[in-house]
Amino acid sequence: MSILTSPRGKVEVVHCRRTESQDVYCIKSLIRKFTQKLFGKLNIIYLLEKANLAVTLCNDKEEIMAHASFLDYPNWNVAKQDNWVPVFQELDSEIPCTPLNTLFMHLFVAVDEYSMGCCKEIIRTVFKAVPELHFIFLIVPSYMSLGSTLITVFDQVGNIPCLTYSEEFAVHICHRHNHFPQLHIRRARVEDHDDLMPIFMRYDTILKETYGDYFLAELIEAQDEENHAVVCEVEGKAVGFMNVCSRVDLPLLHECFDLGPFHGLCVPHPDDVLEPPQEYSVQEIQDALLSDGRDSQKIDKKPQEPISLEVTESIQEKVMEEAASRELLSAVHSITSSEMQDTELSKASIVDGQYHCISSESSSSLWLPKEPSPFRPLYRGDSTAFCIQLFCIDENYEARSLDFMSFVFNLFPDKNFCMISLPHLTPEFALIQNFVKIVPFNSCTLEHDLYVFHRAGLLKSINIRLATVMDTSGVEQLVSTLMLNKLILEDLTRFNEACRDPDGTPLQAFVAEVAEQIVGIAVIRNEMDIEYIRSHYNIEDFIYFSHHQREEHGRLHHFALNPIFRHYTKFFLKEILRLGYKSCLYYPIYPQSRESKFQNPYAHSLTSALHYLVPVRPRRQIVYPLEKLGINAPSKAVSKDPPGYALNHTNRKLTLEPKITVNARIVVVGASSVGISFLETLVFCSHLKFNNLTLISTHGLPGKKLLDHEKRKFLASDHCFNDKDYALMSLCSWVNVVVGRMIGIDRAAKHVVVSNNEIVFYDHLILCTGQQYQVPCPTGVDIRQHLTNREVEDSSKQRYTGKVPCNLFIVNDEEDCFDTLTWIRNNSIITED
Repeated sequence: MSILTSPRGKVEVVHCRRTESQDVYCIKSLIRKFTQKLFGKLNIIYLLEKANLAVTLCNDKEEIMAHASFLDYPNWNVAKQDNWVPVFQELDSEIPCTPLNTLFMHLFVAVDEYSMGCCKEIIRTVFKAVPELHFIFLIVPSYMSLGSTLITVFDQVGNIPCLTYSEEFAVHICHRHNHFPQLHIRRARVEDHDDLMPIFMRYDTILKETYGDYFLAELIEAQDEENHAVVCEVEGKAVGFMNVCSRVDLPLLHECFDLGPFHGLCVPHPDDVLEPPQEYSVQEIQDALLSDGRDSQKIDKKPQEPISLEVTESIQEKVMEEAASRELLSAVHSITSSEMQDTELSKASIVDGQYHCISSESSSSLWLPKEPSPFRPLYRGDSTAFCIQLFCIDENYEARSLDFMSFVFNLFPDKNFCMISLPHLTPEFALIQNFVKIVPFNSCTLEHDLYVFHRAGLLKSINIRLATVMDTSGVEQLVSTLMLNKLILEDLTRFNEACRDPDGTPLQAFVAEVAEQIVGIAVIRNEMDIEYIRSHYNIEDFIYFSHHQREEHGRLHHFALNPIFRHYTKFFLKEILRLGYKSCLYYPIYPQSRESKFQNPYAHSLTSALHYLVPVRPRRQIVYPLEKLGINAPSKAVSKDPPGYALNHTNRKLTLEPKITVNARIVVVGASSVGISFLETLVFCSHLKFNNLTLISTHGLPGKKLLDHEKRKFLASDHCFNDKDYALMSLCSWVNVVVGRMIGIDRAAKHVVVSNNEIVFYDHLILCTGQQYQVPCPTGVDIRQHLTNREVEDSSKQRYTGKVPCNLFIVNDEEDCFDTLTWIRNNSIITED
C-alpha cells in the first residue's frame, strides 16, 4: 500500500497488482492522443497477451489509476526481437544491458491528476518484482517529448534509426538505483541492536524468551573466524541481519539428504566412494558354483574410480564484477552434470522402504543380499560449505535479500556452498527462492528442509543463444548421465544439420552459457497439433487463442539445466520464447506402460523446469456420432483419439509471474476417487507449487494396468476416473507414492506407520480409503437343513479372520481384477489341443 497526493491535495491509497483481462476497458479509457503519439496505436488485448509483465495500479475502491506494460524487446521496430542487444550496447557502451537485466516499456497510462505518483510507484514495483532487473528502456519518436510525467523517471541516452522506414527514435533509460537500489552490506556492529530487534520481534519472540533481551548484541560480539554477522543498511539504518557459520554437521546431512549432485558439499578426495561396489552377475555366480573350491576365484569388487574434480579457492571480487573464472565453472559442471537425473522419475515410488526407479537397462544381475541397504556415498574431503544460522530482513526490502550472498561468500573464500535449513511449514521467502531444495532420503527424520546455493549462482553473465556445432561436446558432457541423452544429442544434430525433423517440422535448439561453459540445453519444435490441444484442453484459461499465430506455438521436448543455475530457469524459458519468436510453449507427459517404456515413440525427457510450468486441465469431450453426422462431422484434427497425455504450459505472461511454494508434508492415505480428486485439485492450482505431496496406497497410483473394456466389466465403477483420466493428470510427476498399507497413526509424533513398520511423516493427513468390498463371513449353518434367509442369523457385521480360499476374490481395483483374471486363466480355462 502507498499513498499518492495530487497537486490539489487529494489523497489516494493505492496498491499494485498484475493486470487482468477485465482491466482492458478501463485501460482504454485512460489512453489519450498524446499516449498514441508516444507508443503508437496499440491493441490492448494483444499487448497484454504478449507482455512479460503488465502492472495495474488501483485505489482502495479497486478503481484503476494507472497501467504499464513491459516486454523483453523494444517497440517501434528499432531492432529485431532476437537481436537488440548489440544495437543498445553500441548506443552507450557504459550501460551493461543484457536480456537478463533489461525490460522495455511499451505502454503507460494513468489518471491525469495522479500520473506522476502513479508512474514512480509502478516503476518501483517493477524493480521490486524482478530483482535481476536494472534497466527499463523507453523508446519514442525523436520529435516527441516525454511529457511532464515520464520525464521524471527517464533520461535520454541517444537516438537509433528504425528498421522499416527512415525515422529516428529517442532512447530513454530508467535505472534501478534511483527507485529500488541494491542494499549496502557490511559487518554487524553492536550499535545495530536497536534497529534490528523490532524486525526480529515482528517475526519471532522465541529467541528473546530463550536467550534474553540482548541475545543479538551478544551474538554480534561473539564473531570470530568461523562465525560472522552482517547487516544491510538503508540511509544509515540497519534493515536486515544475517549470521553465518562455517561449522556444519555434514555426516548428519549425508545420512538425511541426497547431496550427490553437489558432491556432498565436500572437496573432492581420492578416497571418496561415489559408486556402490560392483554386484555379482548371474554368470559369475554360476561359474563360482561349478568350479572347485580350491580353484574358485574371488570376484573383483573394486569400486569405480571417482571422477577427479577441480574446485577453485575463491572468486571474491570477480563475482561482484561478474568475471567468473573458467576453473570454477569447470568444477561446477563436473560436480553437477555427473549426477543430474531425469525429472521424469523425480517422484519415485517407495516399496517396502526402498526407492524403485524405472530403468531402461534390462535387469541381468542378481543382487546379493536380497534386501540390500540403500547405498550412501562416502565423502572424505574437507567441507566446502557454510550455513546461515539466523536471518531476518524488513519486508520492504525482502526482494533484495540476495544482496547478502556476495558479501558472505567473500567472508569464506575457501567455501563454495551456502546452505540453510528451515522447518517444513515455514513460508518460502525471497532469499531461498534462489536456492536449490535438496531431496531428502526416505529415512530422513529431520523436521527441516535443506536448501543449497553455490557461489557461481551469483554470476549474472548467463547467456542464452541458439546452439551451434561447436556446442556438441559441451552438451554431450552436460547430459552424459541423463536417461534420454542420446535423443537430446540426436535432436541437436538435426538442428545443426537442417533445423528440421525428418518429417519437416521446424526444430530449434538453445544452450545456456556461463563463462564459455555450456550449463543448459533446450530443444523445441513447432506445435503441429494445436487444434487438438485447443479442443481437448482448457488452454484458454491462460491465453486468448485468437491472438497467437500458429507458428508462435512451440512444444518443449528437452530441457536440462545445471542445478546451480536452476534459479535462472524462468529466464531460460523467457529467452526461448524471445529468441524462437514463440508466445506459448507446451510440454506433454505421456503415460508409461507396464514394461516401463513410453507408449508414444516421440515421448521425451521430462524437463527439470516442470515446476515452472502450469498444468492444463483436460476438457470433457463430446461423443460425436461421426457416421450420422457425415460431412457435418468435426475435422479429424479434433475428433482423432491419440494416446492421452498430461499437458503443461507456459507463455510470455507467465515468465515473470511467481508461484507460491507450499512445503507442508501433505499425506493422502488411499487411492480412492476422493483421494485422487483431492490430489488433482492441488496439482492443478496454477499459482501454487506443492513440493511434498505423498500418496499411501496398497497398489500405488491407479491406471497402470491399462485394462481393456471387457476386463473392466469385472469392476464396479463410480465413473469418476478411468485410465485416460489418470493419463491426462499424470499425478506421478507431482506426487510421491508409497506402496503399502497404513497400519497405524501416531498423532503426537505426526507420522503414519506403513506395512513393514516404515514411517511416513506428515503435517496434514488426509484419510480417503474409500468404500471397499470385504471378505464375506460364513454363517456357519448346515446347508443340508435348507434354511431360508429369515431363519439364518444376520452376520453382516461379523468379520472373517480365517484363511481366505484361493478361489475367492474381492475385486476392488484394477490390481484385484488383474489378479483374478490371471488366476482364472491359469486354473479354470482348459485349452484344447
